[in-house]
Amino acid sequence: MVVPVIRFPNLLGEELQVRLKEKLDKELMGLVMKKHRPALEELYDRHIKLIYGFIFKFTNGNTEKTKEIVQLVFLKLWTTKSSYNSEKGHFVSWLLTVTRNVCVDYVRKDSVHIRNNKHMDMSHPIDMEDPNNDIENGLLYSEIANAKSKLSKPQKRLIDLLYWKGYSLTEIAKIENEPIGTIKSRLHQSLKLLKKYLEVGGL
Repeated sequence: MVVPVIRFPNLLGEELQVRLKEKLDKELMGLVMKKHRPALEELYDRHIKLIYGFIFKFTNGNTEKTKEIVQLVFLKLWTTKSSYNSEKGHFVSWLLTVTRNVCVDYVRKDSVHIRNNKHMDMSHPIDMEDPNNDIENGLLYSEIANAKSKLSKPQKRLIDLLYWKGYSLTEIAKIENEPIGTIKSRLHQSLKLLKKYLEVGGL
């Protein structure tokens, strides 16, 4: 399964590409804050599969909305004034939080648009999909479900509580009756494995 990608202009020489690949995510984000576009492209290449899969599930498999939100996420990274702080958590967790916030904002604005169009049926979501894509979307759902199924029960529960039900890490620690440090460590391992399984699955 090939994820549709958004390509930036190819501004990288081979030597610069190698140097960027050796940098940590936090170093790349630091460069992005300085408007270093190649660093943003490197972050895109590293995390697009995970971000695309997350948004695809959030939009219930709507490919057009997914691609639009992906663009908004990376535009957010490019224009945001709030930089990533490695002392407050892992980069992937921060990136997914940014992604979730963009998704929520998108859905909220979309809902306002729907309410302003009285002739539209509010009982059904807008279907922007081409019917010919049903088989492809089913395969993509399968890849995401398969990746998540390989996580342990505590890991899957953590992902659901944090990203789909909106609980904070502190609230989850209370729910699970475990130290916040344990929850943070579990989140790091969960996201790391999820990203790995999505890549192995060819998503």
